[in-house]
This record gives sequence, C-alpha cells and structure tokens, in this order.
Amino acid sequence: MPAFVLAVDLDGVCGMHTEAFRRVVAAERGVPEDSLPLVRGWNFTEWGLADGEFEELHRIAVIDHRMFREMKPMEGCSEALWRLSDAGVWIRIVTHRLYVSWGHRVTVSDTVEWLDRERIPYRDICFVADKAMVNADAYIEDAPHNVIDIRAAGGYAITFDQPYNAQVDGPRAHDWAEAEEMVVELLAKHSGYVSRPLPGMDAGSDRLELRTRDTA
Repeated sequence: MPAFVLAVDLDGVCGMHTEAFRRVVAAERGVPEDSLPLVRGWNFTEWGLADGEFEELHRIAVIDHRMFREMKPMEGCSEALWRLSDAGVWIRIVTHRLYVSWGHRVTVSDTVEWLDRERIPYRDICFVADKAMVNADAYIEDAPHNVIDIRAAGGYAITFDQPYNAQVDGPRAHDWAEAEEMVVELLAKHSGYVSRPLPGMDAGSDRLELRTRDTA
C-alpha cells in the first residue's frame, strides 16, 4: 500500500507567522507591538495597512529581518510530526512562500534552515501557490481560500484554527494535539493499522542530535 501523504503548511500552522510579522511591522512603523492585534483578518485590515503596504512590509520582513529564519514554532508541532512520521506518514511541506519577488534564494534557504533547527521532519517540500494540485491524502492548512480550493478539488483538508479562518467549516484542529489525533484516525482508515516506533528508536524530536552526540 502506498504511503499516506500529509501535506503540511508552514505559516500559521508550523510557525507563528502573525507574531513574527507583527514584530517587523511594529519595528518598521515605530509603534508598540500591542497596537497591532493578534486577532486579525486574512488581509490584516485591523493593522491599518494601505493598498500595497502588506506586500512591501512582507518583503522587508523576509529579506531584511529574515523572518522565515527567526519565526517561533507552533507549540507541539515538531513532536507531533515526528510521531506521525514514525507511524508511517509521509510528511510533505507545502508552502506558498515564493511570492516575494527577488527573494527566492533567501526564502528557500531560511525555510530549510528553520525546519532543521526546529527539528521538523519532512520527506519533501513544495513551494507552490495552488496547493490543491499537490498530491496528498490529507492537508493541514490555515488559509481559508486554500482550504476551500483543496476541498473543491476533492481533497481532505483539516483547518488549523486561526482567527482569520473562523468562517471555514470543519474538520478543524485547534492545536497540534488535535491535528495529530485527526491524522492518526485518517491513517488507520487508510492503512488498517498504525505503526509503532521500532524498538530502540528514540521518540523525541532531538533523536538525531542525541545519536550524533553519543557516537562522537
């Protein structure tokens, strides 16, 4: 039986994008961070961004502030994905980060560096706008339009809960513990069983670092 492929978004799912972008916007505008609410809509209208201002500020965030390298991870993300990977899930990172013109080298290198540093496992990675075209058995996604498009194309999308996607119907995961549970149920239906880690295999996300240190 082919592997169960899970397509996982990054910003707003694995990484705390709103918080990271807020720090940059506050610094560039010279305003307190708490003046930019975390509960915001998809287009950041609550932050008072003028037409075209989001694109420019996001370019500055990625290129000058290296936001994709410094972003904090979502709580529980790494450990949940390692357990899913151990259970036989093929983790496919799917992200639309290459919309920043002339910043592709920085975007890709910072993304890969961040994934390694935060110990997030993955088998392959796709930088693509139309996520519905990616071959996957299930998706974890926060962007409302992506969830709608994936489902319209016949895909199974789990909405990762954020203030800007409250209007999107379930299935919905409010955190990585819920997301992991939902994927395990899907995997069991797909495969008929859920694999367990091999004897002697370290369960933590720091397993590679520990093995390297122990054999040094």
